[in-house]
Amino acid sequence: MSIEAHRWLMTAPKAPLVRAAFTAAPGPGEVVVQIAGCGVCHTDLGYYYDGVRTNQPLPLALGHEISGRVVEAGAGAQAWVGRSVIVPAVLPCGECDLCKRGHATICRAQKMPGNDIQGGFASHIVVPARGLCEVDLDRLQRAGLELAQVSIVADALTTPYQAVRRAGVTPGSLAIVVGAGGVGGYCVQVARAFGATVVAIDIDDAKLAAVAEHGASLTLNSRTLDAKAIKQAVVAFAREKGLRQTEWFIFECSGSAPGQLTAFGLLVHGATLSVVGFTMDKVEVRLSNLMAFDARAVGNWGCPPEYYAPALDLVLDGKVQVVPFVEKHPLSQINAIFDAVHKHEIRKRVVLVPD
Repeated sequence: MSIEAHRWLMTAPKAPLVRAAFTAAPGPGEVVVQIAGCGVCHTDLGYYYDGVRTNQPLPLALGHEISGRVVEAGAGAQAWVGRSVIVPAVLPCGECDLCKRGHATICRAQKMPGNDIQGGFASHIVVPARGLCEVDLDRLQRAGLELAQVSIVADALTTPYQAVRRAGVTPGSLAIVVGAGGVGGYCVQVARAFGATVVAIDIDDAKLAAVAEHGASLTLNSRTLDAKAIKQAVVAFAREKGLRQTEWFIFECSGSAPGQLTAFGLLVHGATLSVVGFTMDKVEVRLSNLMAFDARAVGNWGCPPEYYAPALDLVLDGKVQVVPFVEKHPLSQINAIFDAVHKHEIRKRVVLVPD
């Protein structure tokens, strides 16, 4: 069975997004998800404003932070009909050598909504059923949340969850998050949930104030402090709290050249630098610092579907707060919302709800 639907298409960089009708028809192993909400990510703005290329040619619906309800399914996927789900931002094939060896994040056949396939700024989306994360509506209701609000789990939460998990953060660790808004705000909360004491660095006092209430034990404004002063402040804080002066976990979430330079400047012996944010800008660093400090730098692309459930558990158990950092807007306002987010007129993570 097919479903009449609509989506908002990007036809060219910076050109107004256009509403277009389409027929949602699942193939074998696929489902149709009626979208409850889709988050607006920094990556979407990169495609739209900065000329970052999508893998699928335009026109293309952007959007990869998707939650909703399965309303139709193809052969082999009928068991999903009626379930509420989060669609992973990166859907690996599950069959290739990389997937079978536990490297799903670099699967060469992966499908990313809004990049490899049509995305979630739409009323419905057709996606592979493999890897979907079911949402328990009873637990969701008990947590005081709506299905649309947890759409951001698909990237803003699971990406830092994967980064924190992969880095090896344990209770008693010192974690430093550079860039405290969006993904960085959730990285602060996830690192805290893993038992770390967290330092947050940003140029926006309002963002720092927000994360100070949700997991950051120390906040530093890099607009008023140079790299040397920032590192001295973290060293003093670690000493005061009885934390190690080595093996810091540094998460670069700003997706900016200054943020990356700040993060690299915080290397200490045995440190782990996790690059979570993305920028087209280039930076100049002395890579030999990694050798001298016996440190490591790790990139992070998405999150394997099998870690979505434990990441969602952090939200449903109240260890990670979503509501203070999310605001909903009608999908029909997408052009105005993109403009407002791009101009930093909206501080929270926007979730667009089909109307």
